[in-house]
Amino acid sequence: MKLVVQVKLLPTPVQASALEATLRACNTAASKVAATARAVGCYRNYDLRKHSYQAIKADCGLGAQAAQHVIKKVCDAYTTLQANLTAGRYGKPGSRRRRRVEAGPVVFRWDAAQPYDARMLSWQHDARTVSIWTVGGRLKNVAFTGSADQLTAVATLPVGECDLLHRDGMWFLYASVEVPEPQLIEPAGFLGVDMGIVNIAYDSDGTRHAGAELNGYRRRQARLRQRLQAKNSQSAKRLLHRRRRKEARHAADINHVIAKTIVTEAARTGRAIAVEQLTGIRDRVRLRKPQRVTLSSWSFGQLGAFLAYKACRAGVPLVQVDPRYTSQTCHRCGYRDKRNRPNQETFTCRSCGVVAHADHNAALNIAQRGAESWGAVSRPHVA
Repeated sequence: MKLVVQVKLLPTPVQASALEATLRACNTAASKVAATARAVGCYRNYDLRKHSYQAIKADCGLGAQAAQHVIKKVCDAYTTLQANLTAGRYGKPGSRRRRRVEAGPVVFRWDAAQPYDARMLSWQHDARTVSIWTVGGRLKNVAFTGSADQLTAVATLPVGECDLLHRDGMWFLYASVEVPEPQLIEPAGFLGVDMGIVNIAYDSDGTRHAGAELNGYRRRQARLRQRLQAKNSQSAKRLLHRRRRKEARHAADINHVIAKTIVTEAARTGRAIAVEQLTGIRDRVRLRKPQRVTLSSWSFGQLGAFLAYKACRAGVPLVQVDPRYTSQTCHRCGYRDKRNRPNQETFTCRSCGVVAHADHNAALNIAQRGAESWGAVSRPHVA
């Protein structure tokens, strides 16, 4: 499996200037290639090279490898754009926002990430430096640092493509590393996980990871942003700029802790993990206006991704199950009725009379569905 490891570069002022010039040249070239692609209607990598490869090498001073990575970056950007249009993330066909997105070519910021391969970047782990290509020539002895786990990963694991990134005045390399996958265990049961907004995660063992603290933190951040935006002074704008990713980092840390706790418990007890298949939840769920901001800021996709890769690294199987009616179905007798859930927190079966926390009941149903789906997959085929 592939993991992305972040290391921080520590360039000298001269080296930082060379890196900045490189990013500016690469992203200027990317914007030109994007305009060419839109003009000629060509979005495939090898076909687009015929229209732009020589031009960006000559005009922007790029090397052969850098020019090819720029063209591929543009093709990937248009692929992502088309996927977002198809999914309706820019509005319905004919809407003002969608027309604006579709009208012009993709434009790249000067500090957008630039891919590097092994021909353009080499690591000297003993000296803890990298040698990296720039438009002004090869830049050697650029120091880097990171946590012990990050440094060990890039030193001992096969490193693939890397991205050079500038953020908040700092320089980073995002390195893709190959991590060996352990053999999946044969599960002795399933740990069901119900994900929600009031409770970020609630497992079938009854462990609750409440979301009240995170939701309160987000409300405080929203009020602070509102006050700063209303003030509209230069100092307020600087503070907004410094804090713009603080909430996302805080939520990511919470999701990491929750995912690690769930995977550790599953591995300790020899069980697999069953989660809801939450794809398209924003399109399915209908909420009142005050709840829409909460749903939009709820990073359930990130928590699901963290669970997936942590489970894979631990050798714990993870299955996604159909989430329909898990909150309305009794885990004991299987009776389904929307009246079984009189409010957000309570589940009362109108058939057998079982009373439980609604999210705990849903997690137990998810665990049962996980066992059923695993049995269907692992059952031998009979001709």
